[in-house]
Amino acid sequence: MAHQGIKPLLQKLMMVSYDESGSIGKRYRRGDAIGIPFAITIDDNTIENNLVTVRHRDTMEQETISIENLPGYLIMQLEK
Repeated sequence: MAHQGIKPLLQKLMMVSYDESGSIGKRYRRGDAIGIPFAITIDDNTIENNLVTVRHRDTMEQETISIENLPGYLIMQLEK
């Protein structure tokens, strides 16, 4: 799946916000400030390997997840 399909895929299941302005650190801080529990980072390799990085707001832990498994992973994390 192309990275452009991530937002529509997730919007079916949860509220989604997209931001590509500023540095990644500034984006993380903006998301943290408004309470977004997860930030999903798409990098140059995403198109090739279909992997994204998920950053947890509360722990700042980062995990690499396949786009295919992303919806189920996020739902499972939100149910904790």
